[in-house]
Amino acid sequence: MLSADDDDRTDGETGVATKTRPRTQRPPLYKVLLLNDDYTPMEFVVHILERFFGMTHAQAFELMLVVHKRGVAVVGVFSHEVAETKVAQVMDFARRHQHPLQCTMEKE
Repeated sequence: MLSADDDDRTDGETGVATKTRPRTQRPPLYKVLLLNDDYTPMEFVVHILERFFGMTHAQAFELMLVVHKRGVAVVGVFSHEVAETKVAQVMDFARRHQHPLQCTMEKE
C-alpha cells in the first residue's frame, strides 16, 4: 500500500532521460624527434631508445640508423605531458654523459 509520500512521487511525469553528453575531444598528440649530430656515438643513441622508449635492441638499432641517415626521426607519439617528460629525460641523460644529442617535440 502506498503512503501519501509515495503517491506524490508517482504522480509526476514518467519518461526516459535523454541527456546528451558533450563529446570530449582527445588531447592533441606530440611527436618526439631525435636529431642526428656528428658527435654522439651510435651505441649511445641505441641505449637512449631502449631505455626511454622501450624499444628492443633491434628496433632501436634500426631507428638509430634512420636518425643517422635522414638527420631526424620520430621516436614516439605521446600526450603533451608524456612527450615533454621524454624530451627532458633524454636531454638530461645526454648532458650527464656529455653528449650533444638533441631531442625535441612538435604537435602531430
